[in-house]
Amino acid sequence: MNLFMDTVDSLWQVVLIGLLFGAGLPAIFALGIRFLSPGVTTSADGSATRTPAASIAGLACFAVIVVAIVAGILFIMKDFLAHDFGIYIF
Repeated sequence: MNLFMDTVDSLWQVVLIGLLFGAGLPAIFALGIRFLSPGVTTSADGSATRTPAASIAGLACFAVIVVAIVAGILFIMKDFLAHDFGIYIF
């Protein structure tokens, strides 16, 4: 029974991380693209413009994506960095 509970405990963690990175990061990227597209606000000459809040939100979405990518690369490289350079990140 202990093996079963350990397996279930590990399984929900794997599913959560899979949903986060498998669906969450692409969804955040899509939101960033949506925020940076011209909105429904029109200027005096009739052209569509983007609000400053939408620009900030779009850039924040892309910042989250960049941080996740850099953290993933560093996580993969952690043994190399620790062995060759003595840098312990995680």
